[in-house]
Amino acid sequence: MKRVSEKEKEIERSLMQLAQSTTVRPGRIKWLITNMKGCKTLYLIGILGTFIYNGMQLTVPYFSSRIIDDFLTGESAVNNMALHRDIFYALIAAMIGFTILRVLIVYFDCMIYEVVSQKVLYRVRNILYDKIQRQDMVFYNTYRTGDLMTRVTGDLDAVRHMLAWVIRMIFEAFSLVSATAIYYMYMNVKLALCILAVGPLLFGVIVLFNKKIAPMHALLREKLAEMNTVAQENISGNRVVKAFAREIYEIERFDECNKDYRDTNIKTANTWLDFYPYVEFTANLLRVILLLAGGLFLIKGELTMGEFVAFSGLTWAIANPMRQLGNIMNEFQRFAAASDKVMDIYYSKAHIRDKENAISNDSRLKGRVEFRDVSFQYEDGNLPVLKHISFTAEPGQTIAIMGETGCGKTSLIHLIPRFYEATGGEILIDGVNVEDYKLKYLRENIGLATQEVLLYSDSIDGNIAYGDSSIKREQVVRFARYASADDFIAKMPEGYETIVGERGVGLSGGQKQRISLARALAVRPSILILDDTTSAVDLETEKHIQQSLKELDFECTKIIIAQRISTTKEADQILIMQHGEITERGTHEELIKKGGYYADLVNLQMGGEAV
Repeated sequence: MKRVSEKEKEIERSLMQLAQSTTVRPGRIKWLITNMKGCKTLYLIGILGTFIYNGMQLTVPYFSSRIIDDFLTGESAVNNMALHRDIFYALIAAMIGFTILRVLIVYFDCMIYEVVSQKVLYRVRNILYDKIQRQDMVFYNTYRTGDLMTRVTGDLDAVRHMLAWVIRMIFEAFSLVSATAIYYMYMNVKLALCILAVGPLLFGVIVLFNKKIAPMHALLREKLAEMNTVAQENISGNRVVKAFAREIYEIERFDECNKDYRDTNIKTANTWLDFYPYVEFTANLLRVILLLAGGLFLIKGELTMGEFVAFSGLTWAIANPMRQLGNIMNEFQRFAAASDKVMDIYYSKAHIRDKENAISNDSRLKGRVEFRDVSFQYEDGNLPVLKHISFTAEPGQTIAIMGETGCGKTSLIHLIPRFYEATGGEILIDGVNVEDYKLKYLRENIGLATQEVLLYSDSIDGNIAYGDSSIKREQVVRFARYASADDFIAKMPEGYETIVGERGVGLSGGQKQRISLARALAVRPSILILDDTTSAVDLETEKHIQQSLKELDFECTKIIIAQRISTTKEADQILIMQHGEITERGTHEELIKKGGYYADLVNLQMGGEAV
């Protein structure tokens, strides 16, 4: 069973503070810097290293020009070779030494960029996951699962790539071109100006490319999210697909999304290919200018052979950044599209969150639940779901809620743990509005088990103890017995250590419901909410569960949604809901005497026997 360490608690506290932060959303680069917590100095060292190793690119052309002019082609070359051979060897040794030193600096510099980018990736991914965990139901109704998965995987990788490669390439291009331009001006101003005049031409090409590529990357990112959503829905719903023999349909559906993503990728790549010939032409134009202008200056004696070789040897230092500039802009736009999506989640805030002075303490709630004229309507809905609901559940009482499908039963119970906020009226627990409690404190006092059960890929023990991982095995067994689950668990291959498949694959519906009930009871809640939890169990097991719920070793208020009379007949109060309103209320006997919806239900299920 997983235990919560002090380190994990500390991480949770720090992430909670960040999740509740009211910081205004900054620009993308500032956001990256914010997340370099503890790594800013190291990253600055990396940037400094980029300038240093690119400045060292000039050493080889410089030493080459010295060797050529002083020892090969100059007027004193023969004399220098005879008298100063030690200088010749020193220049060669310096070339080799600086080259090796530069290689080492490049290696460690790249490691710095990679280490920082991975740390930022780790930090941001944790924050995103924390944000997603703390969102309310409106958020989950808005964002698709596949889209969220894309944000914490592919989009984050684009952010990491920005730190590890794009920014490095920007500084590399800037430092390399700047150093080369200065060295060119130092050697020969006229030839330098001739070569550098190509720069504005290339800049214009890149600006046009940037305008075209930006919307392409935004579209590409949306196509990827759509494809991931289709894949996620298909995998999680594979049983439905097989039940209706819709494999071919789903394959064709995914193929369609895959084609859209492929075609958008190709169109994005082709956008760069449309501009690449102009970039390549501009880059190659440098050599033509060097041959024409450099040759002319060489003939006139305004340029030495060593300087010409140095110019020629550094042409790539201007041409390569020109070629890379397109790729850099391409990757930057990919980062821009991805970071916008990541930052949407990073700076998102749940609509339902704690008040500044919210109530929280170590004491257990008594469990008195009161609805006072409560109304509710979903944000995207046109009609109210609940209208003027009022009732009271005293501590230890059992309240049963019945009604036809769509009458608002589940919406009602979702207001108690504040999955949604009431749009009118008040919901009070122990006389205090639920909005005045801290969410964590409120929900720790509520046990919830629903008809649709989600079990994690963990042991049965881990699933039951999910709400409180500190409970011991004997307590887990006791709660399993309350839920009538101990018998079938004991018969499983490894008992409570049996690993259940994803979402409880391998267990029957009734078995999953009983584990879910045990999980809800294991937190010893003040309020136990059961949403049709025993719908998949047989009547005998249900009877045992009902008896167990009466004999719990802790007091809790039970609010039960059910369709079976056998589940509700012994409740202290039964509420009948129709069209979002309570139309009948009373005990089993009182409602039978009224002869309304409940009496008709008794006749239907029990053959008219008022039992």
